[in-house]
Amino acid sequence: MFDVYDERGNWTGTAERGEVHAKGLWHHTVHCWLVRFDENAVGGNGRRARILIQQRSDNKDTNPGCFDITAAGHLEAGETPEAVVRELEEELGVRVGFEELADFGIIREQESGIVGGVEYIDAEVSHVYGLSTSIDLMDFRLQEEEVAGLYEADADELIALMEGNREQVRATGVRLQDGVLRPAEASLTCSSFVSRDYDYYISVFKFLKGIASRS
Repeated sequence: MFDVYDERGNWTGTAERGEVHAKGLWHHTVHCWLVRFDENAVGGNGRRARILIQQRSDNKDTNPGCFDITAAGHLEAGETPEAVVRELEEELGVRVGFEELADFGIIREQESGIVGGVEYIDAEVSHVYGLSTSIDLMDFRLQEEEVAGLYEADADELIALMEGNREQVRATGVRLQDGVLRPAEASLTCSSFVSRDYDYYISVFKFLKGIASRS
């Protein structure tokens, strides 16, 4: 069950997930992006920031196999944005306090499509956060039902990609194979990512660079 809202953000009640997406009811989600320093690389503005990107499971009903926010999820009825720490622990095995996150702000997104022959409208108000981490990629614990792999790529290169100044970016990471994390590589293009306004990605990636520089 999700809390649902009108266009002005006023709470109007609760509804089941299927009804929410069938009718395009506004509901709340959380996004959390993770960023790490590359201690072995130095750029013009100091140490290089590397952004962690989740690859969605091939079994997901929407955007299977696409690259996406490090951890994200819907808020269930009665939950507050602090539930983002639950998503981090469930999807990545990362346990942190809400006060450790940096607040990017709130965005509104609306998209539609067809899944399994059924039309849907996804109208989301998303609370977006960032977290600087030093966890090694092999030490994450990925939720197999949701996450196929976890990759990282240079923040400046990802920004250039979304700005149209690069065609692809090399990412390194880990991928689940038979329940075990294995080293993996990927070549990312804009079409590799879940379809969103490129300005969202650019703004968040610049925000994450700022978090990394202050860590």
